[in-house]
Amino acid sequence: MLEEDPRPGRSSADDLLRQALLDDSSSVAVSLKVGGLPLSESVTVIFHGRRDLGTLQTYVARGSRGAGATVAAGELLRVPCDLDLADADDRADAERLYIEQATALRDALVGADVVLDVWREPLGELLGGDVTVDHSIELSVRLPAHRLLPTALIAPESHMLVTPVCSARTLAEGRPPMGIACAQQDVIRIYPLADDPERCVEDFLEAAAEHARALAERLDHQDASVERFLELSE
Repeated sequence: MLEEDPRPGRSSADDLLRQALLDDSSSVAVSLKVGGLPLSESVTVIFHGRRDLGTLQTYVARGSRGAGATVAAGELLRVPCDLDLADADDRADAERLYIEQATALRDALVGADVVLDVWREPLGELLGGDVTVDHSIELSVRLPAHRLLPTALIAPESHMLVTPVCSARTLAEGRPPMGIACAQQDVIRIYPLADDPERCVEDFLEAAAEHARALAERLDHQDASVERFLELSE
């Protein structure tokens, strides 16, 4: 069972999603449970089709959700890696394509979670603090790529966030291109999923330090400009 998210102030897109999930007359949802994940433990993929809107979209929710489980719209992470069954000749062919494409997404989720777990130790060592696992759907920073899992590593002392991301594509094209996003305030970089975590963290910290230096220089320049302007009125 899918229920409405009671929180106010959601966007019109979320409103449309809630309406779609609540109206069972023209929609079908198929779930795929993915377990045994080192960080996420388990997630549920929900393929949601809407005949009247002509949409077939993919969502990922934390936890193992069985048949009849209640999932609020606010618990769903939109992952733009959707099924494409249009080339199926008949129902049997559609089932074959579904299995292939759902398997590709499952493998992508497992791979991303395993890689994120590998990042946890070097991230803590290089930052010199605790690293926590966060399962929020909404993050404190806006990423330039789509999230793949509702799981992120958070280093509270340095305000750094690490999470898997992907490119939008249909699952008929196979596994989506994936990466690891590192974010700290207004500094964001995306690294290849297979890249060395220690090298990536060191590169990101260097980029963040350079950004901080450049920002400090701009502020000093602005302050000097203001001072000179005020001197004109003296």
